[in-house]
Amino acid sequence: MNDLSGVRISLEERERQWLSPFATFSADSRGRAVAEEPCAVRTAFQRDRDRIIHSKAFRRLKHKTQVFIAPSGDHYVTRLTHTLEVSQLARTIARALRLNEDLAEAISLGHDLGHTPFGHVGEEVLAELYPGGFRHNEQSLRVVDKLEKGGRGLNLTWEVRDGILNHSKSRTGIMSNTSGRPATPEGDICRLADALAYINHDIGDAVRAGILKEADLPARAVEVLGASHSRRIDTMIHDVISFSWGISGQAPDRPAVIGMSEEVLEVTNLLRDFLFERVYYRRDQDAEDARRIVRNMYGFLLRFPHRMPGEYVNEEDPERGVVDYIAGMTDLFATSMSMSFGLI
Repeated sequence: MNDLSGVRISLEERERQWLSPFATFSADSRGRAVAEEPCAVRTAFQRDRDRIIHSKAFRRLKHKTQVFIAPSGDHYVTRLTHTLEVSQLARTIARALRLNEDLAEAISLGHDLGHTPFGHVGEEVLAELYPGGFRHNEQSLRVVDKLEKGGRGLNLTWEVRDGILNHSKSRTGIMSNTSGRPATPEGDICRLADALAYINHDIGDAVRAGILKEADLPARAVEVLGASHSRRIDTMIHDVISFSWGISGQAPDRPAVIGMSEEVLEVTNLLRDFLFERVYYRRDQDAEDARRIVRNMYGFLLRFPHRMPGEYVNEEDPERGVVDYIAGMTDLFATSMSMSFGLI
């Protein structure tokens, strides 16, 4: 059989020749928790990307809510389509800045694997119920480290794991973090791409649902970003690339800084705050039904842990096992299980 290892080596050499000095080179990865022989034809980050795409958790994203629970139309965003949009935006930015597109893609595809059913509603309930709290970025890391492949995990590289853990923003703005700043510029790209994707597609879904009209959007945001989805996303992405390129060029001895200009960042946060007020914090009947499903399921499984698959029964921390099981459910599965248990 032919030795194909030269394929990977040539890809790594191409990274050295083409990418910015501030890029994260796959050959320089800090490695995996469990050492493995390198793939003959894929770089380390390409291999991570493929492991994530083929994971069960990734497949389940197609039936997990982004914002709107049980929507009646076919064109609402799901957690899977959101993830694909984040990946596309991150790749565009990384390519333009000559950073590692494969790393940005792998982080983007894995960043929401730990999200609960019923979107942010499910996350809020688990955070209230579980004594240790619940944050989907930490759960996403737990999925790739411990829960996939029958408890063996995916054994991803340190850089991808770091990007997954540190992608979340705090309520104060899209440039702030709930855990810490990613260690790589590609992780920073994913963090921003995540926010830019959901801000724009959530506006579209809210208009589709009749909750908002385009005319309701803050006038200042429309003035700076544009009056259509395509114009807004185009303005934001161009601004990230222009700002980040300019900062790196001004300080060639420092790692690339991924960010936005003051004006565009200000109105992007204005738009995000508007969505929190008008869309994300709504308490309609669907949201209340979802809260009840997650709350009742949590209590039931704590009392009857044998109703869970054996891999989720955690004798040392029973509540941790319940959280892992519920967080992995799709909206459809959580609703079906609740009905079969007589909880709704």
